Amino acid sequence: MMSVNSFSVVLGQKYALIIFLTGKIFRFSFFFLFIYFLLKGTGQIAGYSSDQIIFFFLTFNIIEVVTQFLFREVYKFRSMIIKGDFDLVLVKPVNSLFRVLMGGADIIDLITIPPLVILTVIYGISFHPALAEVLIYLALLMNGFLIATAFHITILAFAIITLEIDHAVMIYRDITSLGKFPVDIYKEPLKGLLTYLVPVGIMVGLPAKAIMGLITPVGIIIAILIGVLSMFFALRFWNFALTKYTSASS
Repeated sequence: MMSVNSFSVVLGQKYALIIFLTGKIFRFSFFFLFIYFLLKGTGQIAGYSSDQIIFFFLTFNIIEVVTQFLFREVYKFRSMIIKGDFDLVLVKPVNSLFRVLMGGADIIDLITIPPLVILTVIYGISFHPALAEVLIYLALLMNGFLIATAFHITILAFAIITLEIDHAVMIYRDITSLGKFPVDIYKEPLKGLLTYLVPVGIMVGLPAKAIMGLITPVGIIIAILIGVLSMFFALRFWNFALTKYTSASS
């Protein structure tokens, strides 16, 4: 119901919808062409072929676009805190985290998801993966969504404590954008940081490697463990932040 209301608001502003949708398509297309022409000259990066690099980029975009589609309400949370609207959320018989995290999906991102999925499937098929590799890819993709969700919950918790969220969201997006390419192209200690401390490599890179048969059973177990732990600590941090919340009227 909340998403339907959100869609109605956006659809009521048709010109804005067209402009934002066109901007997203151009942004994706230009970066896709950048990767294509970059690899056309070099042939490969860090041992990965052009098709493999593009598949990393597409997998990154699936996680990025789907999370933005589901969690668009996060961008509005600061005003909810400042105006005191969060008080009304807390007293209603609905999970407060669910309300502020998934209180309104973004129809613009919804429109871009189907063609993105189709393109990802086309490139994925080109690697001729076995059924097991496809299933592992889907499992690790869901694990990537879990880690991305944990990031957004952490950002919401910081917003309660610090009354700041806009910069935190931008920092998150800047860090995760490093996952457009496999983390193997980065040198240490950045590579290690993006793999374990800020698990962008696990969130985006491992699913793509799974479809190429480049991941071990130990890597799968570690990835799922990190995903579960990320969500566990994010929820604990959210509950802690709620204890520090001060009503706008107090």
